[in-house]
Amino acid sequence: MNPSSFPWNDLFNRRQFLTHTLATAGSMALLSLPLAGTAAHQGQDQTVQDIINLILAEGKLQPIKDTVDTIKAGQANQTVTGIVTTMFATVAVIEEAARLKANFIIAHEPTFYNHKDDPQWVKDNRVVQQKQELLAKHGIVVWRFHDYCHSLKPDVISYGVAKKANWLPYFKMGELMLTIPTLALQSLAQHLKTSLHIAHVRVIGNLQQSCARIALMPGAWGGQRQVTVVETEKPDVLIVGELSEWETA
Repeated sequence: MNPSSFPWNDLFNRRQFLTHTLATAGSMALLSLPLAGTAAHQGQDQTVQDIINLILAEGKLQPIKDTVDTIKAGQANQTVTGIVTTMFATVAVIEEAARLKANFIIAHEPTFYNHKDDPQWVKDNRVVQQKQELLAKHGIVVWRFHDYCHSLKPDVISYGVAKKANWLPYFKMGELMLTIPTLALQSLAQHLKTSLHIAHVRVIGNLQQSCARIALMPGAWGGQRQVTVVETEKPDVLIVGELSEWETA
């Protein structure tokens, strides 16, 4: 998320900020929180843990053993002044959250450069230390929302991509396969660039090949699962977030 993509010129009150952020992200969990300006006078300020609990309750999510969805910086009992949702809690996102007086970042992917956010994954990593210091300076809490996010029905990452690509009429909950009106691979790639607002996509294959049966696998599914889907479902095209050169590619 680039700071220039933020649509706010001035800091909203907490209700406006929360509602706008979550509506933009397509979230359904937090819009009922009593974070309006009067809430502070009613003793109803919400802590980080209050909001995490609400997300899990609204999603009817059961506890996941050994989940990576833990607090990566800050404390659970901190009162929330504003929320930023993002894919990656980059330095730019942290600085923009601070500018907006938002002290709670909900991130989908790791903050400290490895799946478990182990700050000693590389011993004494100065880049990790600098990010920790930046978060502490601004009093910002980071919570990862990954495993629980993917356990929602439908999976909100796949659903969100299908929605942005205008493929919801072809999307079925729990299924990877979509059958869309036939497009040449080149046209399909251009459609994804336009609808997802991305500058570049990587294409492997004949650009003139007709594509209708799509395996939609955004994110890092891993080569074994990607190739398994190719073998079992026989899609015309596999749409993935990440792949390894020595596996699916």
